[in-house]
Amino acid sequence: MLRIESFGSTDVGLLRTHNEDCFDVNDKFQVYVVADGMGGHNHGEIASQIAVESIHDFIVSSMDNDGTLPIGYDSSLHQHSNHLKRSIHTAHDQVLDAIREDGALLGMGTTVVGAMHKERVVAIAHVGDSRGYRLRDGHLELLTQDHTWVNEQVVAGYLSEEQAKSHPLKNVVTRALGGDSDIVVDVTETEARGGDLFLLCSDGLTTMLSDEEIHERLVAEASLDEIGLRLIRDANARGGFDNVTVVLFKMHTDEGANGQSLPAEATAGQQT
Repeated sequence: MLRIESFGSTDVGLLRTHNEDCFDVNDKFQVYVVADGMGGHNHGEIASQIAVESIHDFIVSSMDNDGTLPIGYDSSLHQHSNHLKRSIHTAHDQVLDAIREDGALLGMGTTVVGAMHKERVVAIAHVGDSRGYRLRDGHLELLTQDHTWVNEQVVAGYLSEEQAKSHPLKNVVTRALGGDSDIVVDVTETEARGGDLFLLCSDGLTTMLSDEEIHERLVAEASLDEIGLRLIRDANARGGFDNVTVVLFKMHTDEGANGQSLPAEATAGQQT
């Protein structure tokens, strides 16, 4: 059996006046979400909160579903992966509905990355440039691919990774909840093993710290809350240009447990 230890925290950073990030840590359903709102004047904060709450509500209300979700069921994915994917589509619809109801919210949106574990399979689903990583046996692997204009140019071979780091359009996302009327959600499935450590984060972390620096902190002999708070503290030490949110969850092999997860360090959050 695998049990989960988790941690989540968000920080406004040093330059922003309010926090547009939102996160959820739900050990009961083993679902973890980070959303990074966009739009300014509190609009991004509204979008990210709608997304996180919508994903939570959908997962909770559909856990007893027999697997035949009404729209867009992908038979190549596990049932819980489909639930996570559909929850993000539902969140997108909720953000659009909010914009239709209040014209002042026009232009708001949010990126999102979510993870869900069941039966030793972790599903990672995302839209935008919030990221998901896995640390296994000391090796850090990026499980998501940024939906940004610059990353698309790198993939196409028009820009090098070094050029991308300093490109003036590096923060332009090509997918976000609340954007186009339809949204494409990327889903990756990975086997869960004892000792695996997963990181979900907003780009407030990854624009301040390199993957090598993130790896260095994740492999430290420290508790999850110490690791998570150090990541946030070090992002701020580099300038804290953006809100930064970190969610960590670690798989523990525990044959004596009855599949019960450890209490979360934080259950849900949005810090202003």
